[in-house]
Amino acid sequence: MTSSQAKATDEAMPADGQPRPQRRAARRPGVRSSSAAFHAVVEERLRSLEKQLDEVKGRVNGLIFLIIGVVITQVVLGLVQ
Repeated sequence: MTSSQAKATDEAMPADGQPRPQRRAARRPGVRSSSAAFHAVVEERLRSLEKQLDEVKGRVNGLIFLIIGVVITQVVLGLVQ
């Protein structure tokens, strides 16, 4: 064994003597991911989040007006009695 082969073996084998597991690519075979596709997906998700946030804001505003209406009603009923 040459010194370069010994060095390569030492790099593949950690100090504890157990071989490191080989890492596999997370991508599916034959599927290429481009940055344009990634940005399109991110934009779509952001638009969806914006719509959901608008819906939540509308519901919170509705609840606030409901509570204000109930308080006003209670105050008026208290004054009338």
